[in-house]
Amino acid sequence: MEKPEELFKKLKSFSEPELQKEILKHGKLIKANKGDILVREGQYLNFLPIVIEGLLRVYQENEDREILLYYVRPEQTCMMSLSSAYFDYYSTANGIAVEPSEILVLPAHLIAEWQLKYPSWNRFIITTFKSRYDELLTAFGNVAFKPVHVRVKEYLSGYQKSNGSSKVPISHQSLANELGTTRVVISRILKQFEQENLIKLHRGYIELIS
Repeated sequence: MEKPEELFKKLKSFSEPELQKEILKHGKLIKANKGDILVREGQYLNFLPIVIEGLLRVYQENEDREILLYYVRPEQTCMMSLSSAYFDYYSTANGIAVEPSEILVLPAHLIAEWQLKYPSWNRFIITTFKSRYDELLTAFGNVAFKPVHVRVKEYLSGYQKSNGSSKVPISHQSLANELGTTRVVISRILKQFEQENLIKLHRGYIELIS
């Protein structure tokens, strides 16, 4: 465990000194490399992961398709893991590190106990359920009501806006995974966009044409 002052600079949500002491006592810091699977669908969870640094991707998988549920960023936890640990059942999703990450792992049996003892922990749990619920509703709405070609355009333009680059480093399969469809569908849509002179396809990235 790193120095307390450094850890709680990164975990600003937990303000009570006694809670901080318990986190230091019971918590364990682990490091994950890009591509490491931290939680598997069907896995029994007796721990709760909280991201300190890095980024986790939470998704469900069925045959050749993946459905992205949400990302877990610093100072956040995974709602699926929280639900599984809180209610003592198996994980319904996979969690993978999409970049090198540092994660605080806490024993599951403390979740409910700390909720009664510490207001900041209780806010953290409630906020997690609320924010993830909103994200899942948005994701469902996108899949149910927006055509795939519209979601592809929004994904590419969103990347350009967020990163200030017209080059989106993503494969056809990864883009399909992000949008919950198949590689064949994505390849067909991208080819159409290229014919319309909206993008240029390269090996390993997609270039947006202004």
